[in-house]
Amino acid sequence: MKQALTGKLSGVAVRPAMKQTSLRKHLIYFAFVSPALLLFTLIIVFPFFRAILFSFQDWDGISSNIEWAGWDNYITLFHDKAFLKSFLFTLKYVAVGTILVNIAGFFLAFALNFALKSKNILRTVYFMPHVIGPLIIGFIWQFIFTQVFPNLADLTGWGIFEKSWLAMPNYAFWALIIVNVWYTAGYLMVIYIAALQGVSPDLLEAAEIDGANSWQRLWFMVLPLVRPAITICLFLAITNGFKVFDLNFALTKGGPFGSTESLALQIYQDAFSNNQYTLASTKAIVFFVVLASITLIQVFVMKRKEVEM
Repeated sequence: MKQALTGKLSGVAVRPAMKQTSLRKHLIYFAFVSPALLLFTLIIVFPFFRAILFSFQDWDGISSNIEWAGWDNYITLFHDKAFLKSFLFTLKYVAVGTILVNIAGFFLAFALNFALKSKNILRTVYFMPHVIGPLIIGFIWQFIFTQVFPNLADLTGWGIFEKSWLAMPNYAFWALIIVNVWYTAGYLMVIYIAALQGVSPDLLEAAEIDGANSWQRLWFMVLPLVRPAITICLFLAITNGFKVFDLNFALTKGGPFGSTESLALQIYQDAFSNNQYTLASTKAIVFFVVLASITLIQVFVMKRKEVEM
């Protein structure tokens, strides 16, 4: 009886101590998380909800007079030919860029996954462009297209270098694609290399013994096993393609004649150049809904096809 009573008393004493320890841990976690959470709220959450409110108002971003506009901005938006043109260009840029960037990144990773003596140097070289800021990359390639290409045309006589790439709509689009692939492929290469190194050589050797050629091993074994990496890389390529701004601004500034104006660049120009702040907020909200929908569908579809390694 005495032992039972002592056990109960000790159990009662332990519970408050455990609660105090748990409370202390939660306070420590909160102390570490709260600065990041506060910054995220101030920089992301609050402006996002403020933009939703702006999309139902009429304001130029300067005056103190803010009027309620209701759904007028959304109605105006879907009759705006410049917005539709920019939206179609962005979709085209994302579709083409996502495919080419992932193909280039994967085959760079596949080539550099073999036992090459210079593979570490080559990995560094291919990844290095991603270390440089996109704005600087845009100005560098603008110099290449406008100054270096004419010199190459004189040396080689090739007509492709004689074209004024940034002054012709079709060539300006492909100029952006080339720079995007050159800039991003190295980053995706690192992700693909990490995935390829997780593929068991024994499986590939067994498939080779069974008579599978290189293409069959790549298509039926390697690609299914690296699908988690493909999901991540597709997500990154799609989101970065939709959000392209600094590269677009530095290289073409949306020209010629607005043919390469991305949605992000148009939103920026409407807000800070044309003083159409609430219309720009409306475009930003529609932009967010489209981007979130496409990326969620992409991740959902790819996750269902992934293979457990």
